[in-house]
Amino acid sequence: MVHKDLIIECKNLNVSFYIQGHGMGSFKEFLLSLGTKKPFVRKQVLFDLNLEIERGECFGILGRNGSGKSTLLRVLSGIIKPDSGTLKVNGNVAPLLALGVGLEQELSGYENIELCSSLMRISSERIKKALNYIREFSELSHEQLSMQVKRYSSGMMSRLGFAIAVAYEPEIFIIDEALSVGDLFFREKCYKRINEIIASGATIIFVSQDPQELKKICQRGMILEHGQIVHIGDINSIENFYK
Repeated sequence: MVHKDLIIECKNLNVSFYIQGHGMGSFKEFLLSLGTKKPFVRKQVLFDLNLEIERGECFGILGRNGSGKSTLLRVLSGIIKPDSGTLKVNGNVAPLLALGVGLEQELSGYENIELCSSLMRISSERIKKALNYIREFSELSHEQLSMQVKRYSSGMMSRLGFAIAVAYEPEIFIIDEALSVGDLFFREKCYKRINEIIASGATIIFVSQDPQELKKICQRGMILEHGQIVHIGDINSIENFYK
């Protein structure tokens, strides 16, 4: 029996959210509805997910909008707790979630660097050492990093978010469709940095709606539809199944 060095292991994972069940135009309507209508109903998003990812693997997650991809990544990142099932994550996670997620709009670029790095459990000393790297990689000026993030373009937010995530040496690097914006030169720069992280032995989880994007760095992956895994295998089988 071959021993697997698993860095992520999900068993029978279920996740649901409360969503608004009936339109409420006012607080009075909400009070009148109590006991007669349910203002909020629970909607299940992920169903009995079973997944194993090995240490050092580049794993792709493919699925259309609404398939549950981003919810799964938030569970793996520790942002959302599952309703039931077990989850084991054996390493520190650097999540680069969908554009703008994790960046506080009212804070400056510099303040977001400190906040996001602290949430990744990076020490103050390491944050100070990484500051020049983040500034140079993002290609954002001192003036731009001093601005509130809400004044950033989508490309600037993507640059800042990516630069923060790759400034350190994560054991698990999660990318949620964040490379679809920005100019071609910067995207190529990002892929180069991803390959450096791969060479260091880190685990990559890359989410996309485009199988060609996944083929650039992933060897194995899965397809998610309506919160369920419908196929899992090598990256070529993923592309063929998705057609």
